[in-house]
Amino acid sequence: MEKKLGRPRSEKTKEAILSAAYDLLLENGFGSVTIEKIAERAGVSKATIYKWWANKAAVVMDAFFDAAVVRLQIPDTGSTIEDMIIQLNNLAKFLTSKEGKVINEIIAEGQYDHKLADTYRKVYFKPRRLDSRFILERGILRGELKKDLDIELTMDLIFGPLFYRLLITGDPVDEEFIKQVINYVFQGIK
Repeated sequence: MEKKLGRPRSEKTKEAILSAAYDLLLENGFGSVTIEKIAERAGVSKATIYKWWANKAAVVMDAFFDAAVVRLQIPDTGSTIEDMIIQLNNLAKFLTSKEGKVINEIIAEGQYDHKLADTYRKVYFKPRRLDSRFILERGILRGELKKDLDIELTMDLIFGPLFYRLLITGDPVDEEFIKQVINYVFQGIK
């Protein structure tokens, strides 16, 4: 008996569901996406979706996370400052893109939907923090940063201004702003 080539059917089905969820998210926004619409677009039953995901938020965040991972690779230039500038710049570009604007909607919706907020933190936010932690820990190992650096606080100092501008003031987030933020933070932590 010959083996069939390609991905297993369940993997193809998952990809179809994630693709449908992502497309619907971009077309209509988070509030308009439903499990029914995802199932219809993917050509599967609602039960198939619920086999892998607990709710709409979980499937939408998985779809969104897949897109973000491709665009938010961890840089390694040999310089922690340069790596953080690149990472923050890439994140800013992503968050201000059509896809990234969904984050604002998800954060807003998460104020009323605690399951969504929890899913957002687990699926999207915590992995982004782990990427930053990795860059900063690598900087400590290289001797660029002090060994007793409070990494969690440093990440808050780096990313706080970005989200403040994106979610509160609406002020521009450009490469010059990002360089200033990183340079100020690194002057303070050295």
